[in-house]
Amino acid sequence: MKLQDKVAVVTGAGSGMGRAISMLFAKEGAKVIASDYNFDAVKQLVDEIVALGGTAQAVQANVTSEQDIQKMIDAAVSTYGTLDILVNNAGIMDNFVPAAELTDELWEKVFAVNSTGPMRATRKALKIFLEKKSGVIVNIASAGGLMGSRAGAAYTASKHAVIGLTKNVGFQYANLGIRCNAIAPGAVNTNIGTTITAPDKFGMERAMAGLNLNPRVAEPEEVAKVALFLASDDAALINGTVITADAGWTAY
Repeated sequence: MKLQDKVAVVTGAGSGMGRAISMLFAKEGAKVIASDYNFDAVKQLVDEIVALGGTAQAVQANVTSEQDIQKMIDAAVSTYGTLDILVNNAGIMDNFVPAAELTDELWEKVFAVNSTGPMRATRKALKIFLEKKSGVIVNIASAGGLMGSRAGAAYTASKHAVIGLTKNVGFQYANLGIRCNAIAPGAVNTNIGTTITAPDKFGMERAMAGLNLNPRVAEPEEVAKVALFLASDDAALINGTVITADAGWTAY
């Protein structure tokens, strides 16, 4: 098992990629703190993991809340004694709103989930990692963090911020036994689309202009395998970088 006895926290674990990552990590021997604002969803996930012989605990947490992030990381330490892996997966879309129509409220909402949440969780985890001189952070970024128009202005900027944070943390703590990498998925079959409630017509048309070039839509389990690699010792040399997992979409 690649993660035997490792302790992992996964945000946004109630569905999609977070759910698949939690399931796979548990299968590979990790003790998982599955976190989501939807407690019923992570409770069901944990019940499935336990039924399959894995170890997990559900924690209700909204990543926009500093208090919830503290509670989430503290749950790993109080339940399993430490933290070894942090997966910042929780994210929302932005209705493809272009810059000219962007409100402060939408900007702040998207950044609170997509960028500030990962920063706060990373900050909390690093205190544990520095003490033990080991730890891994995996951030779920997006092809939208590498390219200019896979979404609206706020989502695009927020995922660019995640990639910048990833590179900064990866390099600055590289000599202290800590690795930090990001995954940039393309289109993935998850329910993040439920956060698209009233898409901006102009913004969506511009963002979708290259969709016909996308070779295919990925399944969450495929992204989970990339996360497993980055979290494991197999990726000991991989640090401060982004793994693009989009079937070649951004290679055009």
